Amino acid sequence: MKHGDKVLLHARNSNAVLETMFATWMLGGVWVPTNFRLTPPEVSYLAVSSGAAVHIFDSAFPEHAAMARSENAGCRLEISIGDGDLTWDTMAAESHPALRPADVDRDHPAWFFYTSGTTGRPKAGVLTHGQLEYVICNHLCDLMPGTTEHDASLVVAPLSHGAGIHALPQIARGAPTILLSGERLDCEEAWRLVEQHRVTNMFTVPTILTMLARHDAVDRYDHSSLRYVIYAGAPMYRADQVHALRKLGSVLVQYFGMGEVTGNITILPAALHSLDDAEMPVGSCGFPRTGMDVTILSPDGAHLAPGTTGEICVRGPGVFAGYHDNPEATAKATTFGWFHTGDLGHMDEKGFVYITGRESDMYISGGSNVYPREIEEVLLTHPAVAEACVVGMPHEKWGESGVAVLVLEPGLSVDEAALIAHLDGKLAKYKWPAGFAFWPELPKSGYGKVTKRDVKRLLEAS
Repeated sequence: MKHGDKVLLHARNSNAVLETMFATWMLGGVWVPTNFRLTPPEVSYLAVSSGAAVHIFDSAFPEHAAMARSENAGCRLEISIGDGDLTWDTMAAESHPALRPADVDRDHPAWFFYTSGTTGRPKAGVLTHGQLEYVICNHLCDLMPGTTEHDASLVVAPLSHGAGIHALPQIARGAPTILLSGERLDCEEAWRLVEQHRVTNMFTVPTILTMLARHDAVDRYDHSSLRYVIYAGAPMYRADQVHALRKLGSVLVQYFGMGEVTGNITILPAALHSLDDAEMPVGSCGFPRTGMDVTILSPDGAHLAPGTTGEICVRGPGVFAGYHDNPEATAKATTFGWFHTGDLGHMDEKGFVYITGRESDMYISGGSNVYPREIEEVLLTHPAVAEACVVGMPHEKWGESGVAVLVLEPGLSVDEAALIAHLDGKLAKYKWPAGFAFWPELPKSGYGKVTKRDVKRLLEAS
């Protein structure tokens, strides 16, 4: 492996995930973790687009490894976590500690944080060493002040994304990170581990927090050690927020962020969460994070007055270095010198930010970003589908879920089971629509484009 090489990792949560992260950085490489729920074609695209020289695959994903190997001609080394000829465990057992890390500066790439855009193809947000150092300091300042080696953190989400970022400040302070035994959320086990290890903080999304707070195990295990239960990734229903506060006490911390800014946009600390609507800014995602600037811009770049809706934009040391090998997307995302979140909202007179909608068609389901065009493109490869439109609709459990509205080819028919079977293996399950509707035609504008606003309106009225 050479300085600057990219290391692709596709694995479930394990010690090896964090070990590969630090081994990559010690060698001056760039860590490229994937969501283990992705399909083989999705992972092979990440391998090729990142230019990965090293592939590290959990042995549970042989098809993913094989496809990435066949598609990515630049791969020079493949390592297995688990079974295989060359495994991570055997390498770790035979290795000697590196006494001196590779020479990198603050602007050197450290992590390709993959995120999708309205084109439907994932883009690699380049996170640098200096940016991550700032993020660690900011998390310790804003999210978990006072964290020491006497704290402990429970992981209930994939380490490849936000949970991995959250693990860094724990490591910086010598606090242990506790992993669930399986890849799926087990609320019973989670609360047992909180009691056993005296867990003081955890990173969640609203869906997971709600599941944990509403599970009966919350009343059977001691969770009085909790100081910070952090949630991000999507708005949280006020009723679920109140229920969690009643069960867990004044420990909820909300933040608004994106992969490109490593979560560092706003913060609503525990002190500003309340059971009483009059005592907290209900509906707000908080105020700007320490060291970050947040503003609301009009389409022409003007700063808008309090209460006026525009695009939420941010700048500061938490903002990424741009998209890898995609200068056009970088330029578009950083127009006027600010990073554009794609979220619409406003700020009040006190500086609290409120998200009112999204500029793009992207929706958030269970804390994961879902991009309709990616789903539409797969649906359109089915021979019976002539037109497809996917929109995010409110969902009691997941916050939002996708509904696919389809126009079929004349004389052809297809049912929901066949469509799900068509998606299987091509898209991760969290991207699958929760429902399907079949219409004779889709509403279109004068320019012939499908008007998704009208699609959503018609679905709500049906």
